[in-house]
This record gives sequence, C-alpha cells and structure tokens, in this order.
Amino acid sequence: MTVERSQLANGLTVISQAMAEVETVSLGIWIGAGSRSESLAEHGVAHFLEHMAFKGTARRSARDIAEEIEAVGGELNAATGVDSTAYYARVLRKDLDLALDILSDIIVAPRFDPSEFSRERDVILQEIAAAMDSPEDIAFDLAQEAAFPDQPVGRPILGTARSVKGFRPPHLGAYLSAHYHGPNMVLAAAGAVDHAELVAGAERRLATFDANSGPEPERAVYAGGIKRSERPFEQTHLVLAFEAPAYRHPNYFVAQTLAGALGGGMSSRLFQEVRERRGLCYAIYAFASGLTDSGMFAIHAAGGPDRAHQLIAVIREELMKAADQGFRAEEIARVKAQLKMGLLAGLESSSARAEQLARQVLIHGRPLTTAELIEKVEQVEVSDLQAMVAALLASPVSLATVGPILHVARFDRVAEKFTIPASRAA
Repeated sequence: MTVERSQLANGLTVISQAMAEVETVSLGIWIGAGSRSESLAEHGVAHFLEHMAFKGTARRSARDIAEEIEAVGGELNAATGVDSTAYYARVLRKDLDLALDILSDIIVAPRFDPSEFSRERDVILQEIAAAMDSPEDIAFDLAQEAAFPDQPVGRPILGTARSVKGFRPPHLGAYLSAHYHGPNMVLAAAGAVDHAELVAGAERRLATFDANSGPEPERAVYAGGIKRSERPFEQTHLVLAFEAPAYRHPNYFVAQTLAGALGGGMSSRLFQEVRERRGLCYAIYAFASGLTDSGMFAIHAAGGPDRAHQLIAVIREELMKAADQGFRAEEIARVKAQLKMGLLAGLESSSARAEQLARQVLIHGRPLTTAELIEKVEQVEVSDLQAMVAALLASPVSLATVGPILHVARFDRVAEKFTIPASRAA
C-alpha cells in the first residue's frame, strides 16, 4: 500500500493511499486551524463554523446535502479540535467525485442562511448544556483551563453560551477567510481511491483558497493551578494533570507509553491499586495529549465525596513509587504491544488511515512510515519512563475537581504535596 502525495499551486496537500480489496473510500479535508486560532471575542467560532458547513451552500440547501450523500449510501461528518478542523465522508468507490464535490462546496461556498444559523445556534447551546451536565466533561475543561489559563488552548472548544449567542454570520465568514488557506489544508483519502482522480478533483474545486499562510496561533504556555466546581453530582471527579511533550518532541512516545503503564487498562498500575485493591473508584485512567507546542499528561478518576482525599493520596503514592523505583520490563512490553496494535489496526481502517495521513502532514510536514512509528515505540526504555514521572512531578500541577469533597482539609494537604523538589527530578 503506497502513499501518494501531490501539492496544488496554492499549497494545499493531496495525499492518498489505495487499499487492496476495499470497495469504499474515506476522504476528508483537514485544516490546520481549530479553537486555538480564535481570539477571545471569537471563542467557539471554529466549532460553530464546522456545524454550519452542513447547513447549506450557494448550490445546495441543508436538505440537498443530506439527501445527496445518503442517496448513495454515504455518510458525512466533521469535528473541531484545538489544532485542527476536519470535514470528512465515506462512500462507495464510484461516488468519490460526489463526496469531494460536497466536501469542497461546504467550505468554499457556505451560505450561512439566517434561519439555519439561528437553528444551529440553538443546537450548539444544547450541546454546551449537555456538556455542563457531564461531570467528566466539566472536569476536563477545568483542568485545561488550569493548565493553560487565559489563552485559547485553555478554553472549551464549544465556546460558552454567552459567546455563541453573540455570533453573527459575518463572524464565521471572517474566521474562514483568515484561517482556511491552501498551505495549511490537506485533502486525504484512503481505500478505493485513484490518486490522479483525487488530484484532478481537488484542482477543480479547491484551487481558490489563498496561497498565503494563515496567521500563527497564540503559543501555548503551561502554568498549572487548581479549579473546582461543587455542583451536586453523585461522585466527585478529579483530573490531575502535568505538562507533557508536544507532538513533535522526542519524548512524545515516552509520554504515551507512560500513560499506558500507569492507567491504560485493567492491568495498569493505577487500575490495579486504586480500583481493584482499594476499591476507591469504579474506573481510573491516564492519557497524554499533545499540541504542536505543548501537551498535557492527565489522570482521571471518580469516587465518593468522602473518599476523594484517599483517592488522590493513593494516586500520589503510585506516582512517587514510579519515580523512585521505576517500572518492570514486562509492564513496558505490555504497553508497547498495545501501542503497536493501535498503530497497525489503524492501517486496516480506511477512515482511520485517511485521518492519520492528514494529521501527520499537518504536524510533521510529511507522512510517517509504519516502520518509523514502530521504531519510536520500540526505542522507549524503562529508564525513560522513570525519568518522565520525575519530570512530571517537578512541573506545576493542574488539578480540577467536580462535585463535593467532604474532607476538604485532608484533600488539600495531599494536593499540596503533589510535587517533588526539582533537584530530585533532574
């Protein structure tokens, strides 16, 4: 399966990979701009724009878009992230040109019909309200805000009810014009795709985007801090976070491996100690998320309000133990197997592969080979994980809690001890 890559005159990248014995094609347009490209006055506009993409163009009504794609058995979707926005589809081989025409149309000539705009604003307000009913969502938003205060990457992607109510169609058009430029756009496809056909379709439909690079987003500056919400949920959710390596950092895969060792499944350390041995929560997990210039290593758990202090104390004990004693070789071998499984499984899904190709071009400027990715995983050593735990603990902590805490004083005492001296982390 060979990856083919071309570039339009305006800098837009077209990349594809044909997959044998696959009768469908997954394709999408990825833009290297998301919520972090917003000013404070634009908070939530990237997500609003993504929603409005399916609500009509100069040539199609919202119903036309839905009926055309579903008439051929296809599907459309979109997603807004911190660093990127994506519009994607999956169709049968013969319908590639139709899918590309619709995807191009919704970003080249969106109509922003006032009635559709008003209805979609109500939908987004309901989406925000639903997120506010989820203690886990609230906890992650608060942790992000604590980690990156007063900057775009620390604000919720959805925006707030107040910011969304203030938008008008020109706000969406202005954001699109400012950030949807050829050099930071990727058309990616995988499956039953002919690269020459894909390039020809892109040249007909996407060549009008500006060939100049868009504005650089505000740089992420990790700070750390504590955020709390005492909304009356049944359980108290907590997210404990530290600064982690960015996507391009050599230690990015070290962070991914560490997340798996600490909280990446039922055999992970935190699950075994916190959930299985002590029964302090139903579920606990860890993950490392990256940005282009920073990242966050986070642990999420939820338990009874009366045991929150014990929960955070045991998490601290396990982190300190990992910093002092390291990990066993078999623990790391297990996580490496999981990471490699995930990487290889992605090659078997046309949608996952198209997304992988697009993101690699946006992040690294080129697609990474499977051998390169496997090598990055294999290069992680046991000593690397121990050093990273120590480095995490030496960085400012970000702590978010949602729900009541019955023994606040005890909880605060543990939280205050969550860092180790920088000398020990060196």
